[in-house]
Amino acid sequence: MPTPDPFWPNGARLVVSFSLMFEGGGQPISGAPGFFEEPMEKGLPDLATNGIFQYGVYEGIPRILDLMDTHQVKLSSFMIGQAVDKAPDLAREIVARGHEAGGHGRSWQNSYLLDPEAERRFIIDGVESIQKATGQTPVGWNAYYVRNSPHTLDILQSLGFKYHIDEPSADQPFIVKLKGGDFVTVPYTLHMNDIASYTFVGWNPVAYEQALKDEFDQLYEEGAHRRRMMVVGLHDRISGHANRVRVLDRFLTYARSKPGVWFARKDEIAAWALEHREITPIYERGAPTVTGLPGSAA
Repeated sequence: MPTPDPFWPNGARLVVSFSLMFEGGGQPISGAPGFFEEPMEKGLPDLATNGIFQYGVYEGIPRILDLMDTHQVKLSSFMIGQAVDKAPDLAREIVARGHEAGGHGRSWQNSYLLDPEAERRFIIDGVESIQKATGQTPVGWNAYYVRNSPHTLDILQSLGFKYHIDEPSADQPFIVKLKGGDFVTVPYTLHMNDIASYTFVGWNPVAYEQALKDEFDQLYEEGAHRRRMMVVGLHDRISGHANRVRVLDRFLTYARSKPGVWFARKDEIAAWALEHREITPIYERGAPTVTGLPGSAA
């Protein structure tokens, strides 16, 4: 099979995409996972854990936005509706700086146990909060802990969404055929996700920086022959800490020194995948196998 060209805009050999979860303010007052091993008594407000979430609003997101400005990188921020309602100016600032606002539900909780109509309302409520604060209508979706119901993708498509990220199965975007037409998966990451090292136990900034560079180098090398994508997951209350931003700063300096790298928002990646269906894999919905890999090397 001949190598398709281009894989990415302007002949880029690798796309790097950051997600930023805007969750502070959308968590339950009691029972949210946090730094502390001993939980609060049921029903009592966990003020310390809620303070950890609020750090993302006061410090984390502003610091990450400044970092992205320094490196001229745009990211996709998946926003919880209740978090946006409590800090609308911050949501507006994210969009004003050129970043994408994606849907992340009404509150920081699972929606896969809801019936289809309640799940639809859960998604719409979050969208309406984002629209009110930013003027932007989300086209991308991220579920709580990347877990959706069997109805979620059809609901999203009916609401005008173009893609979701709740799938860690590939290093490139792919298309899923739904009853309403093509829908894009822009895969997520677990190993390059900062939440993997939360609660900071065993956190090693040198090891994390090396892991980012190794991930980049391997995919960049493969990108000479097939479409490759590197994704990095950030959370407001985790990667917004000062020492973590320093690591990300060094990684971005390194990655930006290489030619042929496209730093992209996920809506841009999804749009490119749809515009280039001839080199975008198509997966059967719910099946573990692929119907074709036209974006792969022979």
